[in-house]
Amino acid sequence: MDYKKTNAPLNTVTRDMTAMAEQTGNVYETVCVIGKRANQIAAEMKRDLEKKLQEFASTDNLEEVSENREQIEISRFYEKLPKPTLIATQEYVEHKLYFSNPAKEKDRLSD
Repeated sequence: MDYKKTNAPLNTVTRDMTAMAEQTGNVYETVCVIGKRANQIAAEMKRDLEKKLQEFASTDNLEEVSENREQIEISRFYEKLPKPTLIATQEYVEHKLYFSNPAKEKDRLSD
């Protein structure tokens, strides 16, 4: 999912964790799934931001002022995006996350 086009809220939302745990059957597993996805999103956002800011790494002093404005605009754009945890939670609620628990898969196969 493209984190730039998400419909995740910008502010924290109170959620019923027992209702959210219906997909996994376990509140802690649900939190783990959302947390791992949030880490993936954060890493992707960091890579994208670093790639965009690398363009400004080697500059002359004369161009510094105009490029500094562009850097500020890029940084502001990323600051206004929802936090990775909110994006991951929204993906989970909308059933857009694929996840599996290898331990549960192993138990099903051995039965």
